[in-house]
Amino acid sequence: MSDTSTIHHIKLPDGSIEKQTTTLNLGPTHPATHGVFQNILELDGERIISTESTVGYIHRAFEKLAERRPLFQITPITDRLNYCSSPINNMGWHLTCEKLLGIQTPKRVDYLRVIIMELARIADHLICNSIVGVDTGAYTGFLYVMQYRELIYEIYEQICGSRLTTNIGRIGGFERNFTNDAFKKLEKFLDEYPKVLAEFENLFTRNRIFMERTIGAGPISAERALNYGFTGPNLRAAGVDYDVRVHNPYSSYQDFQFEIPVGTTGDCYDRFLVRNQEMWQSISIIKQAYQKVQEFKGADAEVYHADVPEYYLPEKKDVYTKMEALIWHFKIIMGEINIPPGELYFPVEGANGELGFYLISDGGRTPYRLHFRRPCFVYYQAFEELVKGSMLSDAVIVMSSLNLIAGEMDA
Repeated sequence: MSDTSTIHHIKLPDGSIEKQTTTLNLGPTHPATHGVFQNILELDGERIISTESTVGYIHRAFEKLAERRPLFQITPITDRLNYCSSPINNMGWHLTCEKLLGIQTPKRVDYLRVIIMELARIADHLICNSIVGVDTGAYTGFLYVMQYRELIYEIYEQICGSRLTTNIGRIGGFERNFTNDAFKKLEKFLDEYPKVLAEFENLFTRNRIFMERTIGAGPISAERALNYGFTGPNLRAAGVDYDVRVHNPYSSYQDFQFEIPVGTTGDCYDRFLVRNQEMWQSISIIKQAYQKVQEFKGADAEVYHADVPEYYLPEKKDVYTKMEALIWHFKIIMGEINIPPGELYFPVEGANGELGFYLISDGGRTPYRLHFRRPCFVYYQAFEELVKGSMLSDAVIVMSSLNLIAGEMDA
C-alpha cells in the first residue's frame, strides 16, 4: 500500500535491536488515496500513531489563472475543482457573476439549473458511496450504479455536448434549450434509478461486514466538525443540519420541499447513510423541478436565458446576419467589457459541501482577486485527527467516506 516505507529501530542496552515504528507513504500515486496527495503515516504495527498530510501535487494555479480571464472564460476552470459534480461548480460561478452584475434569471432557468445541480449531486454521491463499498471489498454495488452515472452524463451531453468537465450553462442561463431527448433521458432516470438505489442500499446498509468496517471508523463530533469548518454531508453526518440551499437559498430552491438528512456520530457509516438519503431527496427535488418546468407553455417554454446582451453570447445565426450581434460577440469574446466594481462572497451547496466564490472586482475586465472555498481542502485538515489510533485499513475508508477530490485540494 505504499510507495516507500522506512522502519525505525532502537538499540537496547543489551545490544539487541527492537523495531519501534514504521513510516509509510500512502500516496501520492497510490490509487487508494483517491487522488494525487500524500499521507505520511507513522505506524506501530498496523496502528496509526501520527499522520502528516501533503497537498500540492496537482497544483494548477486556478485562482491566479482566473485573475487574467474575463468572467465567461473562468467557467471551465471551475470544472476542474470537484470534477465528479462539475455542473454545480459551473452554476455556482454563474450565480456569483449574476449577483455582481445584478442579473435576475427567469424562473424556468432557475428550475432547469436545479435539475442539473441535483443530477450532479446524485452523480457525486453515487461515486462516493459506491467507492466506499469498493474500499471495504464490495465491488458489485459500484458496477451496478455506475450505469446510472453514465445516464446522467448522457443528459449532460444532450444539453452541452460534454460529460465530465461540462462547462455547462452560461452567465444568465444556458447556451441552448433542453432537447426532447434530454427530457426523455431524465424521465428514464427518474423512473429507473429509485429502484436501483433501493437495491444498492440493501447491499450495504445492513451488511454485517460493511457495518463492521465503517461503524466507529473516523468519527467526529459536531463541535469538532464546526471548528474545522466542515460543511455538506460530512457536517450533517455529525448531526448539524446546515444546508446552503435552505439557509441561504439560491436558484429558487425556496420553491421546493425537501428534508435535510442528519446523522449522529459523524463516522464513516453515518456519512454513507447521509449521502444515500440525500440522493433520495435529490430525486424528489428533480421531480418537483421537472413538474414546474412542464407548467411553462408557449413562448415561456422556450426561455432558457436572461436578456443580458453584454454578457450572453448571441446566437450564431444572428452573428452572421446582424451587425449588433456581431459587435456584442466580438466584445464578449475579446473580453472588452468592464465588470462593475464590488466585493462579494457567494456560496452554493456543492455535492461535497459549501462551495464558495469570493470575488473582488476593481472595475476592470477581469477579477482583481478570486478565491475558491473548496470543501475538500477543509476536510483534509481533519484527516490526521480522524485516523489517529485507527488501523491502517481504516485510513483508506476514512479518506473514501470524506470524498476527498484532489482537484479541490490546491487551487
